[in-house]
Amino acid sequence: MAHSTGGIRKFPTRRQRCVGWLACLLVGGLVAMAALAQSSSAPQALVLTLDDGINPATRDYVERGIRQAESMGAELLVVELDTPGGQVESMRRLAQSILAAEVPVAIYVTPSGARAASAGTYLLYASPIAAMAPGTHLGSATPVTLGGDIRDDADGEAMRRKVVEDAVATIRGYALRHGRNADWAEQAVREAANLGAQEALDRNVIDLVATDLDDLLAQLDGRPVTLETGTRTLSTESIEIVREMPDWRTSLLSFIANPTIAYGLLLIGFYGLVFELASPGTIIPGVVGGISLLLGLFAFQVLSIDLAGLGLVVLGLAMIVGEAFLPSFGALGVGGIVAFVIGSILLMDEANSAVAWPLIGGTALVAAGFLLWGVIRLMGVRRRIPLTGREELIGADAVALGDFSAGRGKVLLHGERWRARGEARIHKGDKLRVTALDGLTVSVEPIGVACPPAST
Repeated sequence: MAHSTGGIRKFPTRRQRCVGWLACLLVGGLVAMAALAQSSSAPQALVLTLDDGINPATRDYVERGIRQAESMGAELLVVELDTPGGQVESMRRLAQSILAAEVPVAIYVTPSGARAASAGTYLLYASPIAAMAPGTHLGSATPVTLGGDIRDDADGEAMRRKVVEDAVATIRGYALRHGRNADWAEQAVREAANLGAQEALDRNVIDLVATDLDDLLAQLDGRPVTLETGTRTLSTESIEIVREMPDWRTSLLSFIANPTIAYGLLLIGFYGLVFELASPGTIIPGVVGGISLLLGLFAFQVLSIDLAGLGLVVLGLAMIVGEAFLPSFGALGVGGIVAFVIGSILLMDEANSAVAWPLIGGTALVAAGFLLWGVIRLMGVRRRIPLTGREELIGADAVALGDFSAGRGKVLLHGERWRARGEARIHKGDKLRVTALDGLTVSVEPIGVACPPAST
């Protein structure tokens, strides 16, 4: 009998297999973490696009971009700028946010043919990094009033001088903060001077002229930047570009903030409330006026975006509740839903929009459902046969109180004695139906046979 001389094959035990699988998982996890760490360690540049006027909406867009860049630990925030100017107050607040940012901000006037006019010149001076593309220009920074020129008397001249001197002090402060040409900045305010990209670079108005974004990032690599928190050296080699374009919310708010639209909203709001006070209970002028007035106050920066949003939400909820106590065929309810949705959009932040939209939509749908139910119930009540007045008596049942003589007699109707007339022969106890009403006399016709009087 032959015996095998080979060794006996040993299979791994269950414990050994478990240890092997755990080792594989551990190695795979370490590799994945290393790759993730390598990718996350790559510097990032957040790029915004501001190609509209400087107003509360665009200011909010850039300020949200600054917060996003800080939260993601971005190496740089680039704002691609092309603006004709805008509101002074929005420009000042945005400049303050840029100066206080913990991430370096580069204002880059692009593409060729773009401009940083008026308020854009102030932002360019306020930015730690000022760059322009060839074929762009800046300047014309003289402040103007929304309603036109200031009147040409002594008081008007004093007011004009105060406005200009304040603007000069502001832009010179920005220039001195970053070591740029403060004298030309003053000239841009007093004389509405303008400069092209290369001239601005030669006169130390800007820091860089770059043909495109890649050229800008290449020139910024290794460049020191002074912030409020200290000096940082930029590392833009192999930097990852993250673009954040203006969303529909920013476009909507920017449309509302347009001076023409804003002025129209204020007029609609004012006259809507006047008409409502002149004719209380009209409802629609008051609803439209209240919503328009709050939006107009936001557009003119009398109310901040948060206060305007909160005011619209509260107004909307009040209108929805008011619909239950003051039926207006849906006018209050629809106005309340519109105010609630617009206010929620104002309050909504891009960071929590995923949570906000279902909440806003759900609340609006519930309110719309209750409103629709109420309107349907109200229309049903209007179609119902009236239960009082003349309409109640027509078709009602009555009982003859005695035999009619010459077609006239008395009937018992709804527990009351009424004079009645009828063309048919009517006896006491006959059941009658009312067919018409003439003053205090009803016309009746028989609908049954009278029962014989009870015997005694």
